[in-house]
Amino acid sequence: MRRARVELKFDNQSLLVPLFGEFDANLVQLENRIGVFISARGDTISVEGPEDSVARARDVLRTMYDKLAIGQDLDAGAIEALIAMADQPRLEGIVSDEPDAPPIMIRTRRKTIVPRTPMQASYMRQLTREDLIFALGPAGTGKTYVAVAQAVSQLISGSVQRLILSRPAVEAGEKLGFLPGDMKEKVDPYLRPLYDALYDCMPPEQVERRIASGEIEVAPIAFMRGRTLADAFVILDEAQNTTKEQMKMFLTRFGQNSRMVVCGDPRQVDLPGGDRMSGLADAVGRLENVEGIGVTRFTAADVVRHPIVGRIVEAYEGPNA
Repeated sequence: MRRARVELKFDNQSLLVPLFGEFDANLVQLENRIGVFISARGDTISVEGPEDSVARARDVLRTMYDKLAIGQDLDAGAIEALIAMADQPRLEGIVSDEPDAPPIMIRTRRKTIVPRTPMQASYMRQLTREDLIFALGPAGTGKTYVAVAQAVSQLISGSVQRLILSRPAVEAGEKLGFLPGDMKEKVDPYLRPLYDALYDCMPPEQVERRIASGEIEVAPIAFMRGRTLADAFVILDEAQNTTKEQMKMFLTRFGQNSRMVVCGDPRQVDLPGGDRMSGLADAVGRLENVEGIGVTRFTAADVVRHPIVGRIVEAYEGPNA
């Protein structure tokens, strides 16, 4: 697919705020649904991506502006309808761009994430297609970070109403009694990596506000019991440290209009008692070929931290491991 770009200039600057949406939510919705990258400077919008997608996004943006100019309101549903009606875009004015530009991206309030390895690109595509994704592999491959970025993007665009991040606390048995403080103080240290990813994708004040309102929830897996997680993007991190019973409980929380991502490293199981099977390995074995469920397997070649981390992973996973 040829890459392309186009620039759009809008004369009435008073319409730019409703055109972009709160926190650029309308632009993020177009990016996620059409597969383009949109940047704005002043009264000019630049759209980049595959040629047909750029043309489609341009046509939708022009129609959005025209509707605002005659006094019509725009919401996520109206924009979705415009996207659906732009299936056959006009290619006039589209300028071909470099052919090797990243084919997919995730835009959040603080940064735009592009794939850094072929497996990350495949993973990012799965995050937009599948209802349930298992992301397996060593630390440093972006399993959880990319999932959090996609979740934040969908929360901002209104595709989901809640973002729920979870992981086992301490061991799978969640033995927290010896730690000082109340329950939040006991579990927060084990959830810190999830908070870090959130703060990297959203301004801290927005994270705190959305946590206070319940739009974002960060909690141990034990807190998921008995719930139905509808209209939510749900991420389970360190899933290799769940038991089979915990994993079944978590997966069956799945609700309407939800997406679930389960991240873990099958080689780093810390379950108490060496004879206990990881709930992650058990779930992947049962569900890998089920429709609507995707599995991405990262290797040491996908580590995007310091190069020595990849070599360390290879040494620990080699024939003498």
